[in-house]
Parts: sequence; structure tokens; C-alpha cells
Amino acid sequence: MTESNSKRQIVVGVDGSESSIDALREAAEMAGALGVPLEAVTIWEFPLVVEYTPIPVWSPEEDARTVLAAAIREAFHDEPPPGLTTTTAPGPVARALIELSKGARMLVLGSRGHGGFVGMLLGSVSAACAEHAHCPVLVVHRPRTP
Repeated sequence: MTESNSKRQIVVGVDGSESSIDALREAAEMAGALGVPLEAVTIWEFPLVVEYTPIPVWSPEEDARTVLAAAIREAFHDEPPPGLTTTTAPGPVARALIELSKGARMLVLGSRGHGGFVGMLLGSVSAACAEHAHCPVLVVHRPRTP
């Protein structure tokens, strides 16, 4: 394996859901075992609105940063893994993660995020990424126990 391939990061999608926090822990474990960087990513979008009402103090990007920081604290307490980087980026979520997969060694996602239908095996984002990503995709299904 070439040096450029061996040091590509593992990218993990984080939306603050329990499933994404499990995926974050799993991705950190894999990155540590492989000796590669870990990038935790939260994608944000402006909500679709029918009527425009400006909300001057609300920022979806700032909300995304808050969600990501809280997920990292929940997953790792005060000891995030070495080499962890964080990214927030505008969506749509599946498309943005698929684009990020182009430079990744692996994309790790929880099986179910916020929203969607309870009882589905895969969420729409994880299903789209599993089908279209440019790298291997790990979809974490089980709750992890510390």
C-alpha cells in the first residue's frame, strides 16, 4: 500500500443521534488500530421554508458545530482521540458525505440518524452513501457498550 493510501483519514458522519455517536466511537477505534487520522463531520442545511421570516440570531452552521462538539464530548468525555479533526459543511447530507468520501479511506455512519421512520434498517443517508460512496462504507448497527 502506498503512503498516500495508508494515511487517508476515516470520515465519520455525526448528527448527534445515538447511532452516530456509536459510529463515532467505532470509527475512532478503527482509526487508532490503523494509525490513520479521524475526521468527524456534521453536515448542515438551511431548512426549506414556505414563508420567509428572518431569524437574525440563528445559524445552522453554528448549530452543527454545537451538535458535533456535544457528540464528541458524549463519545469520548474529556479525551478525544489523538488526531481527531472536525468539519462542518453545508448539505444536502448524503451528497456532501459522498463528496467527502472521495478522499477518505473509509466512511463510517450510524444506521439511523435523526428523523426518518422508526424500524427501518437503514436511514436514507446511510443507504445512499452505502450505494454511492467512493470508498468503503461501514454502517454501525449495534449499540456499543463502553
